[in-house]
Amino acid sequence: MQIFIWQYFALAVVSFVIVGALTPAMRRYAINKEIYDAPNMAHKSHTEPVPYLGGLAIIIGVLAVSYAALFVKEFTAKNFWLETSALAPALVLGLIGLWDDIRTLTPTPRFILQTIAGIFTAILLIVTDTVGAPTGTIWLDGLITLIWIVGICNSINFFDNVDGGAAGTVAISSAALAYLGYNGHQYFITALAAVISGATIGFLLWNKSPARIYMGDAGALFLGILMATLTIRFHPHTDGKWTSFSTKILLLAVPILDTSVAVISRLLRKISPFQGGKDHLSHRLVRAGMDRPLAVIVLWAMTAFFAFCAVLIPLVGNKAGSVIVTAALVLWAGLFITFIKTADT
Repeated sequence: MQIFIWQYFALAVVSFVIVGALTPAMRRYAINKEIYDAPNMAHKSHTEPVPYLGGLAIIIGVLAVSYAALFVKEFTAKNFWLETSALAPALVLGLIGLWDDIRTLTPTPRFILQTIAGIFTAILLIVTDTVGAPTGTIWLDGLITLIWIVGICNSINFFDNVDGGAAGTVAISSAALAYLGYNGHQYFITALAAVISGATIGFLLWNKSPARIYMGDAGALFLGILMATLTIRFHPHTDGKWTSFSTKILLLAVPILDTSVAVISRLLRKISPFQGGKDHLSHRLVRAGMDRPLAVIVLWAMTAFFAFCAVLIPLVGNKAGSVIVTAALVLWAGLFITFIKTADT
């Protein structure tokens, strides 16, 4: 499904407008139905209840624009199935997240449901032969895909712990993925990534500090599995497996860093990794002396840097690309050590 570059931009703009308009409507509905994120736990950083359902605006916007574009541009059974195979698992997990936002699930059943969705999506990708950089071994492809999907899904969910943090990061990562997809002639990935970028920027208008609405688990899980699926399907135009796999990791390096720091610090303190806490990157930056808006800007800048590295890799050749990957991963490791050494609470 080939479309021109201005049409990709149009997809992003339409998504931006729709989600930007839907979000305040969802905010009013959430307030009317008293669907709030109440500051009733120690790890909550806000002091007043903030309405949920921002994720529902994102879900509606992404689905509406994606399917409308398909019907307008090039509708075939094959294209419809290709798009649905990415959006359907994301919708299911988004609805589970919405249930969690309204009724509150405990971490264990939520993780089980995420794992089931991850297994289903991994099987789907293997059966349809749409893994972007396969190893050549089916069981290994399936295992990597499952770990990636469940891991990224949780990473985006964990990363949604500060106003604008997750939305801005996903907007930057998806924009970089759209650019890579366009240069690599992977039109389906480019179109969906453009839609996600526009939708998250539209939501960010209302979610930036001080946030007037949260995306909740509905938005975080929907975006998490969608970004995981698109990146695992993306085939980087590089000369080696090393740079190919690394490109996907660099696109989501900061959410992965946040989850790694939080989970390992909790394990070291002998507490459940699924227990909430003020041990994420944003919390550590605030304790280092930054205010929350500045901490979010720093996280966005880190995301942009790693995304830029991912964009550079296919442009510079295999040897230079390997140098960029190595330098970026060394920096990532240095950031991990620096953050893990800071106070947990």
